[in-house]
Amino acid sequence: MPELPEVETVKNVLKKDLIGLKIKKVTVTCPEMIKTDIKKFQKDLIGEEFKDIKRYGKWLVFETTNYDLVSHLRMEGKYFYTDKVEPSKHEHVVFLLSNGKVLRYKDVRKFGVMFLVNKDKLFIDTPLSKLGYEPFNKELTKAYLKEKFKNKRLPIKTVLLDQEIISGLGNIYANEVLFKSQISPFKKANLLSDLEIEKIIKSSKEILSDAIKLGGTTIRSYTSSLGVSGSYQDKLLVHMQHTCKVCKSPIKVKKIGGRSTYYCEKCQKVLDE
Repeated sequence: MPELPEVETVKNVLKKDLIGLKIKKVTVTCPEMIKTDIKKFQKDLIGEEFKDIKRYGKWLVFETTNYDLVSHLRMEGKYFYTDKVEPSKHEHVVFLLSNGKVLRYKDVRKFGVMFLVNKDKLFIDTPLSKLGYEPFNKELTKAYLKEKFKNKRLPIKTVLLDQEIISGLGNIYANEVLFKSQISPFKKANLLSDLEIEKIIKSSKEILSDAIKLGGTTIRSYTSSLGVSGSYQDKLLVHMQHTCKVCKSPIKVKKIGGRSTYYCEKCQKVLDE
């Protein structure tokens, strides 16, 4: 699943191509992806001009003249900016643009979602209203996380994936953050010390910043859209690794909350109940 760095990469690439272009036609072949009225979605976007593209957590927001088009890529969603040709089997939303080219949304699993809302409803009528702070936000402080963690008796790995607490972290970067912070992924969030919380904040900022610079992580079925591939996978210390790059011990893999969790028993603190 694309996480904050990958979505940031998609945003930056699309901005170079789309800003200033107008939408001439919208074709939708998978109506369940559109979470607002589909007829209104297709009708209201006609004539709209792309003004800006922003990112909030893992969400993309295409700002047009009068609306915000909100998009989540979920597991495998990708955007492609191409010449006008017949859409492929898994291209479920296609935008014909004023320069004769098209913006295509491809999603094999059909998990992606889109909302079209008035600009003043962005943080009211979409899931963005529930997002927690990003690691880069100055409001993501030790005090903020202590308050969020105090009643969380779930493993910290599970809690780090809760987008209502910290937005932008997914499975890959949560594994990396915990490894760099030397915290066991099994430790309950409410038992974290002040120092451990500070390490999570610091590691999150550093890891996500580095990943953004390298275009994100290209793993298995995910590549950043438009043929752009990231290279942060070459810097991963624990996720999908076999041997710890610090102590040379075998990397362990266990499911936590249904997600594959990679960790080093020696470098990351043991469960502290």
